[in-house]
Amino acid sequence: MNGYHYGREAGLGFGAAIAVAGAIAMAPTAAAAPVECRAPGASTIQNSSDTAQCSASSVDGSAAAAFGVDGSAAASTGSQGLALAIALGGGTATSQAQGLSGPAAIAVGPGSIVDATGVRPGLALGIAGPGATVTIDGVTRPTCTGGPALAGDFQTLNGCVSLG
Repeated sequence: MNGYHYGREAGLGFGAAIAVAGAIAMAPTAAAAPVECRAPGASTIQNSSDTAQCSASSVDGSAAAAFGVDGSAAASTGSQGLALAIALGGGTATSQAQGLSGPAAIAVGPGSIVDATGVRPGLALGIAGPGATVTIDGVTRPTCTGGPALAGDFQTLNGCVSLG
């Protein structure tokens, strides 16, 4: 496992970011019909096709959005949160937000999993390529394991990179 963490004392290496972005960009593309779920304000929605599914739910003063293309995406918000989940090509993305947080989960490729949670003010981004898992809980340092992945969490001022 090639996993790296960074915090306040070190930055994310430009070369590692390029490598992860390249690996994710080379993930297989899906030919399935996309599904989308948008929940601005107090609302809930679910949508599915033969190979994709999404769900989004939010309360007043928040918004959630989930998009799936041959994948499964779910986003939910509590008070004053913004949540985004995108799943492509066999990925699973979940995002939960509350309290002025804005987590985004992007899972691209078979076996990719991102679970991003926002619990206090700040943005968070998790991106997983094929076979990778990213977990952001908003309290401790994010984790990146398996295949190509990266995460940055402004709630904790930490992040991680996995090169697969």
